[in-house]
Amino acid sequence: MLAGAIPYEVLLARTPDAAVAVTRLLAFPTGFEFTLTAVLRRERVGRPFDPGPPHGIRRFGAGPLPDEILRFGVQFSDGRVATNLARPPLAHMPEPATPVLLHQGGSGTNRRNDMRYWLWPLPPPGPLTFVCEWPAFKIPESRVTVDARPMIDAANRAVELWPDDESSA
Repeated sequence: MLAGAIPYEVLLARTPDAAVAVTRLLAFPTGFEFTLTAVLRRERVGRPFDPGPPHGIRRFGAGPLPDEILRFGVQFSDGRVATNLARPPLAHMPEPATPVLLHQGGSGTNRRNDMRYWLWPLPPPGPLTFVCEWPAFKIPESRVTVDARPMIDAANRAVELWPDDESSA
């Protein structure tokens, strides 16, 4: 499948020391991929810059999350929510009852980190809210609501490259 792409930039939050944005959106009939970008004003010296829990697995036990962890989520118009802190479903499980936000890798430096995420399913029409919070950089819970229609339209432009036929069975 070749994704339907849309130019997309949503600044979620900015403080004197850090900023968080959603960019690079690629839509498919089953969901969409995007980049969550975290940028620091000044380079971190002496330790790597890794703002998120890997693959959404909350590895910190029952205690509070460290302030360095960037909390991120998406809320659909029907109230369903997906976050980067939820444990992802196992591959052999049936279709999840709630939306799923999966970390798909990324890249970074001591100042910037671009994290790719996959959100399943495609959101329903209406408002779609991105939410972030990053205590280490004094970013309070911040929300930006956008219309899901551009994502749905882009998904409708996705192209199936090799449709199933009898010879591929």
